[in-house]
Amino acid sequence: MNPSLPLWLDVSLWSADLANLESEIKRLEPFADSFHLDAADGHYVPTLLFFPDLVARLRPLTKVPFHLHLLATRPMDLLPAFLQAGVDRVTFPVEAGKRINHAIDRVKEAGKLAGVSLELETPIQAVTPFRPHIASVTLMGTAMGIKGAALDDRACDRLSEMHAILDHYEIDLIADGAIRTHTAPLLRASGATAIVPGSLLCNAPDLPATHAWLKSL
Repeated sequence: MNPSLPLWLDVSLWSADLANLESEIKRLEPFADSFHLDAADGHYVPTLLFFPDLVARLRPLTKVPFHLHLLATRPMDLLPAFLQAGVDRVTFPVEAGKRINHAIDRVKEAGKLAGVSLELETPIQAVTPFRPHIASVTLMGTAMGIKGAALDDRACDRLSEMHAILDHYEIDLIADGAIRTHTAPLLRASGATAIVPGSLLCNAPDLPATHAWLKSL
């Protein structure tokens, strides 16, 4: 983990114009280090969002890496299809329990990057067993599966704690949820090496200027 590198922008396509994803990807790709794709099974969270056939259709449109956040109680039910669709990184919620161990192994066997995410109520120390096996940790700053919520008061302190736990590991620390002009500097200062901007970039009046500002943090 190298916080001295420019902030990685994992742009959430959930906030793009979903009726025009092809044109949106072309518009956003110069400003995205990766595209963040939320997918769910309807059980872990009630939303569904991106699904394998859609990801497979989007994959040829850009060379920007796809980061899949797979919110599923049984990740192996969906993971093979998403890997076949061409995702480059897959993050699993630690709250899904032991089922994610096999899923992480499967991602790495496919030559892709694996990561874990933690909800707000999950102790930071839950990441410890996964440190030797993952490339990233995503800390949620809002409740999972909710769009447009405000940043939780605990988010920055949790990032700082996680930064200390991951020190000396080559693991990216990603802040997800409530990425706004007033929260992005706080999240960066708390140790985030990457953020998941949605509407902040997708709806920016001046996309190049917003991108340049985020990269300067």
